[in-house]
Formats: sequence, structure tokens, C-alpha cells
Amino acid sequence: VQLVESGGGLVQAGGSLRLSCTASGFTFENYIMGWFRQAPGKEREGVACIVNRGGRTCYADSVKGRFTITVDLAKSTAYLQMNSLKPEDTAVYYCAATLYNDFAAHILNVPAFAHSGQGLQVTVSS
Repeated sequence: VQLVESGGGLVQAGGSLRLSCTASGFTFENYIMGWFRQAPGKEREGVACIVNRGGRTCYADSVKGRFTITVDLAKSTAYLQMNSLKPEDTAVYYCAATLYNDFAAHILNVPAFAHSGQGLQVTVSS
């Protein structure tokens, strides 16, 4: 399993970024994808998730209405569109994947995801 993230960087508050996660080494449509983040001195937290087959999604309360998670099955790629970014969104963002079997078990649950990417930095300046 390989997850390769791209799209991070520096943006001003109120701006937008789109993160991408291209997957390989597994049957993409059988998995649930997630985005997590970890700010300095804080624990890793769930941001969003999506069931690849069917598109059911979940979001952390802190990003609802601002972030959108999607997948492109043909490209085996998950995306996280981040709008109205705030300085508190600054963190290292990780793409994650695991074989899907139970939605409730995977909602923003970091340990439930078996595979993770290397992470990329997102910095939002005030």
C-alpha cells in the first residue's frame, strides 16, 4: 500500500488549498479514505473521511462547511478541498486508508486506519 500526498503549502487566512492523495497497491474502491492532521504539541486528529464506494463522508466539527473530501475512483485519488482556512488549521496533514467494513468504526478514528502517507505541511498565516 502506498499513499502519496501533494498540495500542501503556505496560504493566508481565508484562502484555499486542495490536498491530493494518490493510492496504489490495493483495490481502491474497497477502502475508506481519511485525512488527519497533527499540529505541534497536539495529538493527531481526524479531519474527514469518505467511503470510496458510495461516497459517504464524515467531518470534524471544526472543518464542517469549510472542507470537502472527495474521491476519483478512476484515478485512485482522494482529495481534501480546504476553503476559508484559519491559522488554527496549520498542521501536518496525513492521508490514510483502510479496508472498509463499518462506517461507525472509522469515523475520524485514527487507529482504525491501517495505512498512512508521509504527511505534508499546511501553514495558514494570519
